[in-house]
Amino acid sequence: MKFSRKHPMKFGLPPGALVHVGERRSEHVHLTLIDFDRENLEIKKIDSLDAAVPFLKTPSVSWVNIDGLHDINVLETAGKLFGIHPLILEDTLNTHQRPKIEEFDNLLYCVLKMLDYDEEKEEIINEQVSMVLEENLLISFQERPGDVFEPIRERIKSSLGRIRRSGPDFLMYSLMDSVVDKYFNILEHLSDKMEKLEDSLLTDPQQTVVNEIYRLKRQLLEVRHAVWPLREAVTKLRHGSSILVKEETLTYLNDLYDHIIQVIDSVETYREMVAGMLDLYLSSVSNKMNEVMRILTVIATIFIPLTFIAGVYGMNFRYMPELDWKWAYPFIWLIMIGIGLVMAGWFKKKKWF
Repeated sequence: MKFSRKHPMKFGLPPGALVHVGERRSEHVHLTLIDFDRENLEIKKIDSLDAAVPFLKTPSVSWVNIDGLHDINVLETAGKLFGIHPLILEDTLNTHQRPKIEEFDNLLYCVLKMLDYDEEKEEIINEQVSMVLEENLLISFQERPGDVFEPIRERIKSSLGRIRRSGPDFLMYSLMDSVVDKYFNILEHLSDKMEKLEDSLLTDPQQTVVNEIYRLKRQLLEVRHAVWPLREAVTKLRHGSSILVKEETLTYLNDLYDHIIQVIDSVETYREMVAGMLDLYLSSVSNKMNEVMRILTVIATIFIPLTFIAGVYGMNFRYMPELDWKWAYPFIWLIMIGIGLVMAGWFKKKKWF
């Protein structure tokens, strides 16, 4: 996880100034329009947002998706055509926003973090998704092409579920629910990684395992930063008084809130487990060190009396009776070997090694 900083061009500008704060990209912005009701469906890529204006005059639901935030002109056009306040566009361009929901007189503004897991790099991909809900209109802003909304598009195409029979508020709920469901998949990947790390800790704790533990800890923190503010945002939406959210949609928002709570509980549980894994590693390393120190202590203890004997007979005194004895040398060796064996046997009996 990288710690983000706002672009320095943002400093000193007035509120509502449109400056893209995020990953710099150069490809063309992709615009998609999906217009539907119970009987009719139209899906097409559009070259400009002006092509979506005629659909706003119909009672059908229109979903305009904008992939790419680096083209400021596109967002300025969206603001003019759809009546979006410059402060909302400013927050949309600042991709370091925390998840939130803001209510206005004629629209709802929602920001959330869409997460995905790159199995090859084993890292979490974080992308900000902003949504503007108006009457019969939902506008979604994404940083780049590719999202977790394909199942929603398939349900719209096949006319499954309530989406084709409901308004844009239910469509916004469905998109939010897809984002939250992806959190469960990411937690499943992280759970599998935790199991492997636990096995490595129990068999052969190495420094590389510690690096993986800290990496896992950062990834859990990234999920936590995405889901914790979202709980507050959904709570605000559930208890809000916006006329854009129908009463039948509130029931589904309650279910979404329950899913968010489940993700939060799982994240907190996994964070405690990761902290326990780090303690387990430190304990394993400490036990290893204690084992080595115990063996060294036993060896040093055995050689203390032997060193004493060797030191005594290494003194350069002229009159030492044992020096004139024929068997003095082998006798001293027998004494030292005997002392070593006796002490080693006693330590073995005490289970010190």
